[in-house]
Amino acid sequence: MAEKRSAARRKPRTDAQRNRKRILEVAKEAFTQSGADASLDEIAKQADVGPGTLYRHFATRDALIEAVYHTEVDKLAAAQRELSAKLPPIAALRAWMMLFVDYIAAKHIIAPALNSVVGGPSRLYESSRAKVGGAVEALVKRAIKSGEIRKDLESFDLLRALIGVSNVATGPEWQQSARRLVDILIHGSRPSN
Repeated sequence: MAEKRSAARRKPRTDAQRNRKRILEVAKEAFTQSGADASLDEIAKQADVGPGTLYRHFATRDALIEAVYHTEVDKLAAAQRELSAKLPPIAALRAWMMLFVDYIAAKHIIAPALNSVVGGPSRLYESSRAKVGGAVEALVKRAIKSGEIRKDLESFDLLRALIGVSNVATGPEWQQSARRLVDILIHGSRPSN
């Protein structure tokens, strides 16, 4: 019995981790191009794994769609830590906000696939709020502490503005527009002299 428990807690083999990562990358592209109906067999083929390997990692289509979404959220949360470690506070905040624009683009692209998940996308989005909110809060607090951002700036307000900027995705050049608006948000967040 104890042997079974320790086997369940073992870290996946390196090749299994590599396969999972490759499947997720290919699946994101497939869902981007074909929506929720992307062929899982084609995803496996493009990821250079067999269908059995895909289904061992992701038992259902919904599980794969959810994993793609959660992977993107996790990347965004991890970026906050990485950027904070290597950039000054305001530069880290700006860089993270630019990544957020890319995240929203990916979310829009896979939205039709997310809508197919049982329980709908709101369940998925709900689970990501804490990670995204925590990331922006840490960046804003650090920038306020450095004096590069106004003390009265609320991280949630900045996040709302950023979501508003990103949700105007109507034309082919919306990302460039959103990036310009990020710079306007950064400029408006600085202390007035």
